[in-house]
Formats: sequence, C-alpha cells, structure tokens
Amino acid sequence: MSSERRRHGMGVGEMSVEGNELERTLGFVEAMTLGGGTMIGAGIFILPGIAAETAGPASSISYAIAGFVALLAALSLSELATGMPIAGGSYHYVNRALGGLFGAIVGWGMWTGLMFASAFYMIGFGQYLVEPIPFLDGRVFIVGLGLVGLVLLLGVNYYGTEESSAFQNVTIGVETAIILVFVAVGVFFIDPGNLEPFAPFGPGGVVATTGIVFISFLGFEIIATVAGEIKNPGRIIPLSMILSVVLVTILYVLVMLVSTGVIPFESLGDSPIPVSDVAVTYLGPAGVVAIVFAAIIAAISSSNSSILAASRVIYAMGRDGVVTDWFNVSHPQFYTPHRAIAATGGVTALLILVGLEVETIIALLAEAASFSFLVAYSLVHISLVVFRRADPDGYDPSFTLPRPLYPAVPILGVVLSLVVVSQMATVVVVIGSGIVAFGVVWYATYTRGRVVSEGLLSEAIRGKPAEPFRVVVPVANPATQRGLLRLAAASAHANEDRGTPELVAVNVTPVAHPSPFQNVEADRFEHQRELLKSAHDIAAEMNVTLRTRTVVAPDVGEAILDVLEEEVADEAILGWDGTLGRDGHVFGATVDPVVRNASCDVSLVNLKNETIGTPVALIAPGHNAPVIAHQAVEFATVDGTVPTLLNVQPPRGKSGSDAEERGRSVVVDAAEAAGLDPGEYEVQVVVNDDIGRAIVEATSQYDTVCVGLSGRTEGSRIPFGTVTERVVHDVPSNVALIRGS
Repeated sequence: MSSERRRHGMGVGEMSVEGNELERTLGFVEAMTLGGGTMIGAGIFILPGIAAETAGPASSISYAIAGFVALLAALSLSELATGMPIAGGSYHYVNRALGGLFGAIVGWGMWTGLMFASAFYMIGFGQYLVEPIPFLDGRVFIVGLGLVGLVLLLGVNYYGTEESSAFQNVTIGVETAIILVFVAVGVFFIDPGNLEPFAPFGPGGVVATTGIVFISFLGFEIIATVAGEIKNPGRIIPLSMILSVVLVTILYVLVMLVSTGVIPFESLGDSPIPVSDVAVTYLGPAGVVAIVFAAIIAAISSSNSSILAASRVIYAMGRDGVVTDWFNVSHPQFYTPHRAIAATGGVTALLILVGLEVETIIALLAEAASFSFLVAYSLVHISLVVFRRADPDGYDPSFTLPRPLYPAVPILGVVLSLVVVSQMATVVVVIGSGIVAFGVVWYATYTRGRVVSEGLLSEAIRGKPAEPFRVVVPVANPATQRGLLRLAAASAHANEDRGTPELVAVNVTPVAHPSPFQNVEADRFEHQRELLKSAHDIAAEMNVTLRTRTVVAPDVGEAILDVLEEEVADEAILGWDGTLGRDGHVFGATVDPVVRNASCDVSLVNLKNETIGTPVALIAPGHNAPVIAHQAVEFATVDGTVPTLLNVQPPRGKSGSDAEERGRSVVVDAAEAAGLDPGEYEVQVVVNDDIGRAIVEATSQYDTVCVGLSGRTEGSRIPFGTVTERVVHDVPSNVALIRGS
C-alpha cells in the first residue's frame, strides 16, 4: 500500500480511533519471503561453522532433524493460525488455550528469543563486512555496523509492514539465487574423504547440534506472528508455513553436505565466515564477493523478520493485558505497532552492544532463543489438542490436520522438542530456564488479576460440555449493560433443567463499508476483551457459563439474527429505549428485524431502574401466555423474589366472583403450560370495566412488568396492541415485552 493511500484512501471503519488496527497487506510471496528470509539467514551463513565443529559432516542430519521438528510445529501452527488469524503467533494460541501463566511464559520467551536472534544476525552482518576488509578489524567495527543496520531496519518496520515486506522480497530473491549457485557448483567439488568419519561425535553430537541450529527455523513462526496482516489467511498461512520449512530444510542439508565435503569440518569450525571460505576454493574471488554480499543481505533480512515478529508479540501481549496496553497501539498514519517496534529495537541494540565486550555472548543467547522456541512449540502442540477437545465457539480453522496426522503430529512434536532440549548445553538450559522463570514471576506479580481469561484447559479436561440452554444478550450501552446481563444470566440459570446454563454476550460494531485491509480479527478481539471485563463478575455471581462474541457488520439487526442462528439460541434478551413508532419502525431499525424474524423467544427490555425487584406478568389467553409467565419467574430470580401473574377481567356474568374465577383459570392454565409449580408465583386478578386503566394501575405497583407481543407478524408490521402500548407509555417500572417463538 502506498503512503498516499494511507493518507487519503482509508474508508470508514478501517482504523479505530485509538489506532489499534493492523492492515492485511501481506500476500503469498510476502509470507514466503518473511518465513524463508529468516530461515535462509544465519542458518546458512553463520551457523555452519559451529554446526560442523559439534557434529562434523553429520551436521546435515542435525539440520534435517531440526527441520522435521519445525515442520511438526508448522503443521500445528497452521491449524491454529487459520482458526485465529490475529497478531501474536504461538504466544496468542498458548495464551488462549492454556491461560495467562503459560501465555506469559511463551510471550516473554518469544519476545526475548526473537531479539536475541536479531542481535545475533546483526553481529553476523558486521562480521561478514569486517572480515574480508583488511583495514577493518575488531569488535568495535562489527558492533558499530550491526547497530547501523539495526537502525535502518527499525525505520523500515516503523514506516510500514508492506514496505518492510517489499524490501524483504528483493533481498531474499538475490540471496537465494546466490546460494543455489553455491550448491549447484559445489556438489562437483565434494571430496568424499572429507565426509569420513560422517558422525565423529556420535548420535549425541548430532542431537545436541540440532538444538544449536534450531534457531535457523524460526521463519515459519514469523508467518504466524503476523497472521493479523496476511490476506486470505485460510489459504496463505498453511501453504507458506509448510512450503517454506520443507524447501529451506532441503537447502540447509545440501549446503552442509557441500561445505563439509569441500573443506574438512575441523577447518570449517574455526572460521567466522564459513560459507565464504568454502566458496573461495571453487568460485574464486568473485564467488567470495557474491557470498559476502548474500550473507550481508541474509543477516539483514533475518533480523528484519525477527524485529517484525518480536514487535507483534509484545503488541499482542499489550492487547491481552500481559504487559501494559501502551504497546497495543498502532501508528495513526502508517498502521504499524510503532511503540512495540521502538521497544524491540531498543532492547536489541543493547544486546548488540553486549557483543562489544563478550564476543560469544550473542551466539550463546541465540542458542537460548532455540530453547525458548522449542518450549513454546511444545506448548503449541498441547494447545492444539486443547482447542480440539474444548472446541470453543468461533474457532473454525480452514486448515485442519487429518487423521492419522492428528494426534500423531502434536504428540511427536512434544516428544522431539523435549528430546532436543534435553541435549542442549547446560549453560543454554540455565539461560532458557531463567527466561521461563521470569515469565512465571511476571505473571504472579503483574499479569494475574489483570486478565480474566482462564484459557480452555479445564474445558478440554472435562471434555465437550452437555447441551446448553443458551441465552444471547446483545450489549452496547454501558448504562444498561449490567442490568441486561443480569437478566440474561437469570434466564439461563432458571432453565438449567433444560440444559447447562450458558450466557452469550454479543457486541456488534457497525461498519458501513468493510475494507479488505481492515484487520477484523483484531477489532473483534478488542471488543471481546472489554466484554469479558464487564461481564465476568455477573456470570460468576449468577453461576452461569459466559462467552462473548463481537461482530463487525454493516447491519446490526441482521448481525444479531445471524448470531442467534449460529448459536442456536433458546432466548434473546435485547435492550430498548422505550420509544415506539419512530422513523418508520416499531421499536427501531436494529430491534425490529430481531423481534420479527428470530426463531427463539425474545425479550425486549426497557430498563428504567437498576432494580429488577418483583416482576409482574400480564397474562391473557393465548399461546404467548406461558412464555410470559415463565419469563417473569426467570427475571424474579435476579433479586430472589416471587413474581405475580396478573389477569384483568371485565365484570361479565352474575357476580364479580365469576370474573375472578375466569381470571384465575387463565393464569393457572398459563402457569401449568409453562411448567411452573404453584409456589413459584402468586396470582392476582383485577376486575374492572376499564381494562387499560386497571392494567396500568395494577402493574405500576411492581418493579418490572412483563407483557406480551404477538408471535405473528403482518407483513413488515409487528402487532403489539393498545394494552401493550399503554403499559410502555404509562407504567414507570421496567418493561419487558415478551415474544414467544
């Protein structure tokens, strides 16, 4: 997207006022280059020397194992990412599935790991520049060049994701072409003698080296982390993730076979620029120049991807309340998480400066990054199982692992990740465990109590719940939201004999012209978080299961109808301001379609007072009477009262007692049809010639009045009758208009 379009072309609703939206601008090519670009960086140009030193020629097997472990994680992540295409990657999925504790562990592990990796890449960038030039020498030059490169990358990321990706496309294309030439020519110069012995340090050396080189395979995680900015995520995310891991793994294996086959692994292990030393033996000075150029742009592109992903992780942590929401803001012009980028860049710069004094520290921290991500991917595999078992509403991935890949992939992924971790150096395990411990302490001292999401683990352990009795309540007005939620919770709880009580709070954000660049998932998540904050205590008080949904749609009424259908709702409770016959609508443009077309019972509530108190239900003969009677009993449970079922009769017959008997019979018949016991309600019969006046006088003595709407519709008109109209206009109490299904 051009900057000109940013300034002038954004449609209504594409960006929130607070600036917490990210644009969907990344296509398949951008996703592949973001993923592949990170993986083709240090894995090929910096780590081969270290890998050869610890595993010999069998380091190619180490890369193959690491690639397989990464492929397992990519498969699980593909399903999770297409079910929740939102910024945050593995952190978000673990946080959603396993709760805030594990979310904090993975979030801090990913953020620090990506910054360690980025600093490592930029040190490698400086190293490849300094080594071939005689008059440049020493750590000062290496670190200085790394800092310069970092500043340039921060500027690119700050300006825009699409611009960052365009830059990535060019650099990856050039470096990939050079590496392919390196491999294609190098295979003819392999000396089989250099490959013997193939595994001089045995299987243990191969597995230990797998942990060292695993950092080379973080690129597919970048794709998941920026899922909130990928167009057509259901297709592009799994395709780019899986394809990038497979292709890069093959490339790594070939590079290591060529490198250890051309130069003895002992010599390769002593070189700070190993690929360059290999290339000079058969490509000459021109080949060295090409390799140095490729190594430089590879280090830059890898660092660029890592900064991009790290900033999205801390952005998502701010969104979830794991850290301050100061990070959860995007730039008003460039639509990038500029604060998260600045914080990520600042810490990365400090890590690069550490390399000024301790030459090996950044490489050590890069290995610790592998530890963090192996732990994270173990939890990702577990999270996939949790999502499958809990099957939460709204989780509908377009890519799913078929049998027998599920559950084989998550089980094998956890086992192999832990095996690799167990073979890592003690100092690496200590550093990685320290990061995990920091996440635990952070959760205990900061995060706990700030977030209300408890994850899905308990639901997964229990298995799929029994069929619920589901009440849907749209909420939008803070002044009436609590009252509506209490009524909805009471209705759900009062019907527990018909199913497990479940309350679904829905917020609809009207967007006149939805844009393909709008990150709808991020917007929905923000609304869900706010709903959780306000509704969690009510659900706990009323002992019902609470879920929240937020929808972005052009028509609020139609959106509510869609939710009622998707949720297979038993009841819907809607707020209403008490106005009748406005702008060609009976109750309003939003409410009319719901009252007219909903397939479940609908209660339309005008809350004039906070207290529900003692309800009264106006009972008249008809199929709607049992619904009204039952609803009054449900509402009464809010404050623990007993409702009154009221019938008003004209004084026909020989005596007033005949009218009272008729009225009592109407009430009792409705109560029995509603399945009510006599102790659940009181009966009141009023005999009066002026029915309307008698109803107003009688109902005005109660806190909440339940009165019926016709279940029929006549064309586009909703009939409600003169009695209902008088109650709405003249009764000072809360009024609930009830329409049975």
